[in-house]
Amino acid sequence: MNLQALLSMLGGVGLFLYGMKLMGQSLERFAGAKMEKTLEKLTSNNAKGVLLGAGVTAVIQSSSATIIMVIGFLNAGIMRLLQAVPVIMGANIGTTVTAQILRLGDINNDNILLQMLKPVSFAPICVVIGAFAILLAKKSKTRDKAGIAVGLGILFIGMNMMENSFKPLASSEEFMNIFLVLTNPVLGILAGMAVTVLLQSSSASVGVLQAMSTTGGITFAMAAPIVIGQNIGKCVTVLLASIGTNKNSKRAVCIDVCMALFGAVIFLVIIYGYQAVVGFSFWDEPVNRGRIADFHTLFNLGTCLFMLPLVNFLISISEKVVKDKGSNKIEEELALLDPIFIKSPGVALGQCQKVMTTVSGAAIENYKLATDCYMDSFSDEKALRIRENEDFLDKSESALGDYLIKITEQSLSPEDNRLATEFMHTIGDFERIGDHCKNLLDVAEYNHENGVTFSENAQFELKCIGDAVDEILTMVSSSYIEEATSVANKVVALEDTIDEMVDILKAHRIQRLMGGYMSADAGISFVEILGNMERIADHCVNVATQVHQRLNNSISDPHESDTSFTNLDEYKELMQLYGKKYINPVLERTTPAK
Repeated sequence: MNLQALLSMLGGVGLFLYGMKLMGQSLERFAGAKMEKTLEKLTSNNAKGVLLGAGVTAVIQSSSATIIMVIGFLNAGIMRLLQAVPVIMGANIGTTVTAQILRLGDINNDNILLQMLKPVSFAPICVVIGAFAILLAKKSKTRDKAGIAVGLGILFIGMNMMENSFKPLASSEEFMNIFLVLTNPVLGILAGMAVTVLLQSSSASVGVLQAMSTTGGITFAMAAPIVIGQNIGKCVTVLLASIGTNKNSKRAVCIDVCMALFGAVIFLVIIYGYQAVVGFSFWDEPVNRGRIADFHTLFNLGTCLFMLPLVNFLISISEKVVKDKGSNKIEEELALLDPIFIKSPGVALGQCQKVMTTVSGAAIENYKLATDCYMDSFSDEKALRIRENEDFLDKSESALGDYLIKITEQSLSPEDNRLATEFMHTIGDFERIGDHCKNLLDVAEYNHENGVTFSENAQFELKCIGDAVDEILTMVSSSYIEEATSVANKVVALEDTIDEMVDILKAHRIQRLMGGYMSADAGISFVEILGNMERIADHCVNVATQVHQRLNNSISDPHESDTSFTNLDEYKELMQLYGKKYINPVLERTTPAK
């Protein structure tokens, strides 16, 4: 092989890999969220799981991406290993689709329609149409569709370049001697593994083998062990990516490795056993792209059919290899932010969403516990729970912040970019809410240790404003989790009502102090509670604003005007509603100063 042929081969490999990556990324952005929801629902039995895994992988052209999604569901507790294993099996079948598409290059017919099916014919058309669409399209979905076409075209152009660079090798005695060595199954498997690890893709390494088959020097005896090695080698990438992940991730990868090894052993025993006893008539005959694609599919399909009844056995092996270890809430929740998801931003943001849901729940739980503590029901158990949740909120803010920065370094769609921005803002607000709840606990603890109590009227007022803050927290949690913009409309009015209540209750505090109905310590505790209540409501508005802006693709500030979310009439109606619900009961007390 001369220098020009070598450069052509390397360029072809580069274009082939880039085409696969571009096509896979475009497909994932275009349908990633839909596929994730489908994976979540359609795993009711093994057959469905296999078909689902095969279908998703055939679409995104990456078994690793499908397995990453499965790992996400395992981490979240949405799927069990029993459901995940068939999907992983199906993913290994789906990854053979690329090789089957590449076999179209073997079409030999003068019919114009059949000629157009050859990659060398339609690849330039895909690139031209897709390129113009990317340049002219305004919608991200349209650009994603165009990216699929461009990626497919570049993939086939790279394949054609590899084929042309390998053709002169057909007459090279040195080249043929190298492949004669690979008839040794051990060396063939090692060669297949090495190429797959180098290219980081079994589909790509099989594609290279298919390109080399055009020389006519690759026999079935050489190709079979190489293909088997390629299917083992694809596990190495996922295995390396699983370092530092949680136990379910490691178990899923362990099962994938076991299936590849068991399949290799089974096929080697059958193939070489039959060859030794009976013999294949085509053993030493050259193979083309179609035969390589068929064997690649046969290996993964056969492995799946053999291993499918042994799902429980595979799970038990993985549980013995990856043993259970004690973990706490922080470890379990933050394990969702697995670095393995970073290259799939849609999946990674989905993991962030799950952690954010737990974060909002922890903040609400701390508020309820803290209000219980200062309303004369303080307990060490509640205080301990609040501190545990506060530790979780602090660590979540740090972990999510770092994780989101890594996500934003990837290529994000406008929708994903807005979601990442929202998370960055709202995690801080939830952590601040947790801080204010901790402040409420400190007040309750001080009152408990120093015998500070509130009068009946003061307790009633604290309960009224406490209920209002509880409602705004619940509203925000609902708005955040259910993505309901209508809830955000009510948050501003309720926060303004809480501000008004704070002013009224502070005035009542002064009257009680002047009338001798409240001690100085009680007065300080009372105003500290009101201050923290007010700040919690402010942070709730911040969260609601972020949700509203993302869902409505706006950058409005709700505090610029009472009508930012609603019209003036609606705002007035809401203020009257919350005034009757929370302010009027306070004002109607016969002795507000006591």
